[in-house]
Amino acid sequence: MDEKNFTKKEAKEIIIGKLSRFFGVTPGECTKEQLYKAVVMTVRDILLEKRNKYRKATHDAKGKRVYYLCMEFLLGRSLKNNVYNLGIGKALSDALAFFNVTLDDLYELEPDAGLGNGGLGRLAACYMDALATLDYPTYGFSIRYEYGLFKQKIVDGWQMELPDEWLPGGEVWLTQRADRSFKVKFDGRIIEDWTEQGVKIRHVDAVEVEAVPYDMMISGKDSEAVSVLRLWSARSTKTFDMHMFSQGDYAQCMKESTEAELISKVLYPSDNHFEGKSLRLKQQYLLVSASLQNILQDHLHRYKTFDNLPEKVAIHINDTHPALAVPELMRLLMDEHGYSWEKAWDITTRTIAYTNHTVLAEALEVWSEDLIERRLPRIYAIIKEINQRFCAQLWEKYPGDWNRIDRMSVLAHGRVKMANLAVLGSYKVNGVSALHSDIIKESIFRDFARMTPDKFTNVTNGIAHRRWLCQANPELTGLITECIGDRFVLEPERLADFKEFAKDKTVLSRMLEIKKLKKLQLAKYIETHNGIIVDPDSMFDVQAKRMHEYKRQLLFALYIINLFEELKANPDMPVQPKTFIFGAKAAPGYYMAKQIIKLICCLAKEINEYPDQRVRDKIKVVYLENYSVTLAELLMPATELSEQISLAGKEASGTGNMKFMINGALTIGTMDGANVEMYEQVGEDNIYIFGLKADEVEDMWKHGYNASTYYNTNPKLQRIIDSLKRGYAGVSFELFANYLTTNSPIADPYMCLADFHSYTETKGVIDNDYQNKTKWAKASLMNVASSGFFSADRAIKEYAENIWKLKVVK
Repeated sequence: MDEKNFTKKEAKEIIIGKLSRFFGVTPGECTKEQLYKAVVMTVRDILLEKRNKYRKATHDAKGKRVYYLCMEFLLGRSLKNNVYNLGIGKALSDALAFFNVTLDDLYELEPDAGLGNGGLGRLAACYMDALATLDYPTYGFSIRYEYGLFKQKIVDGWQMELPDEWLPGGEVWLTQRADRSFKVKFDGRIIEDWTEQGVKIRHVDAVEVEAVPYDMMISGKDSEAVSVLRLWSARSTKTFDMHMFSQGDYAQCMKESTEAELISKVLYPSDNHFEGKSLRLKQQYLLVSASLQNILQDHLHRYKTFDNLPEKVAIHINDTHPALAVPELMRLLMDEHGYSWEKAWDITTRTIAYTNHTVLAEALEVWSEDLIERRLPRIYAIIKEINQRFCAQLWEKYPGDWNRIDRMSVLAHGRVKMANLAVLGSYKVNGVSALHSDIIKESIFRDFARMTPDKFTNVTNGIAHRRWLCQANPELTGLITECIGDRFVLEPERLADFKEFAKDKTVLSRMLEIKKLKKLQLAKYIETHNGIIVDPDSMFDVQAKRMHEYKRQLLFALYIINLFEELKANPDMPVQPKTFIFGAKAAPGYYMAKQIIKLICCLAKEINEYPDQRVRDKIKVVYLENYSVTLAELLMPATELSEQISLAGKEASGTGNMKFMINGALTIGTMDGANVEMYEQVGEDNIYIFGLKADEVEDMWKHGYNASTYYNTNPKLQRIIDSLKRGYAGVSFELFANYLTTNSPIADPYMCLADFHSYTETKGVIDNDYQNKTKWAKASLMNVASSGFFSADRAIKEYAENIWKLKVVK
């Protein structure tokens, strides 16, 4: 099948054939679910054929490949994305008319593949799309979690976690490759056998697990390449014990199988207990070991040696979760293929590159030395040797500087520092925004950056603009195409040409009409799912991102509380009507984040049910349950004000800010993460910046953050804190009153009170600007036109040229 010549007749015949062969039904008998799967199989066949052609081209070219390791890929739905990229929408739509079904009907049947938590996993998914579009040879590796993150259910304001069963509708995209399975060992002990050829390592009494791969094809737009995302599923290698089963010992009979399958059962199991930590470590090692065995097997088959591995392979570890790739590659090269330590280390440190995504201490993974020694004895021995050799080098370079050596060591005080391991074992380390890359060189990796400055670089994050603009907002895409043509689809930098229409009243009017349409679509969803009727003429003010203290959803809530209390005192106060919208999931074990959700939901209940209609007409609060990629595709085109209000210096980059921007939302934000570059791209007249800068935050902490000063000198804050103590919807939030007003070192570490005045003043400016619809539309257009820089295509080109040294293969 050739997607370029894919016709209605061919599509109809193939779909009918799939229904008959796989489901035993005729077109008149099939259900929508069966039809959905038949269409997916049809699209998958096209992708497999393209992939086979591209694999031959890459094999013949013998060029370098990139292997992208990440614990999460937040893919969302695949059918719409692949149909768009392959350009087969019309043929499928025409064929489906025979079944009295539309493509949109089938899109709604697909579950989100929620194999991710937030920005990290969505970034990885965007990059796979860009890599395929740009024709770079790519494999992604992750885990085939049986359950995604979780389905969020809000019950009386409290987040409940339900299983996210994505496989019943999502498994049809996966192709099992049992022929490419690999064994992964845990526990046991290591025996060193001394021979004439050197030391031979044996791992005995180990628990062995089989990693079985499932491949998902990811298309590019109008490209030759198809990216492959290989997802590993864990299963036991032990044969079924019929004797034990016959004796009636069913639980013991199934124990090993169950324990193996647990490894790939759930994304990010809670790690606030030992078993959770152990399971997370097993997940990380399964991903790393299976992926590297796969990479080395393919390379050896192609080149018969690993001496050229750095020239032909780039292994990229996305955050610290796959940092065990460093000792695992050493293990494979030494134990399985006979390389010396020195040669293996040389190959490893020229093959692996690492992206850091955070400066938050709790997110920089640190494992118990005892846990790694127990679960991964050989890996522990290699890490210990890496640490000893590195510390010896540091002693020679910095004799007597124990503090520096302690900071840079991989092992210290019974802990294994994964970020240090990742930096030490990589040839390149990048941050994900200009500010973040500067901060890591001056903070967490300062010593490494002083020692090896050329190792550090920056690649600012990017988004899949074809998904977040072209697919999510076809009306805006149509307007842009009318104005500047469609070259921006493959050349996002062309969006800058749209700036020429910033004074065109007709275009600005169309911008406002499109935004109104998207707001109406979102309002319909909110009425259906939340039972709340929102005013589409109100300002849609949105914060949608992972729930975390540093992202400061609490600061947004404080603003809403202040406005609500003012309106209660004076219901006739002139106020720009606003709908405040939140979307966020909290980690299951993150109590404070869950309390923030509770506060927002209780606040929403009291505001939305307030007896005075004058107040209800001016403000509404909506908490969107179970925020997902698909929901984001509805929310972002409808947003007018995007809240990017993290404390400066805490957000590495952000990608939600870019998705809102490309859909014409204006941003209120701190000079944090990629907000800094957004400010540079769009200009100060088209973005609202407030609050402390990163250096000012640092300086304030050094001198002591005095929260009570802000409380004592600001009547608005006093009223807010008193309101928190009284509570909302019958629930007191004295927890937050104390959290916000206690002085350092145990105060709110994200300084909500310090930025509150600047935040509310900036909100006042926004309210005034919003009254001038032409001015607002112009700023919205400028945001769209300035967003091309934040495309994943640009980011991937920078990775390919500056880090991976990768060439296009067609």
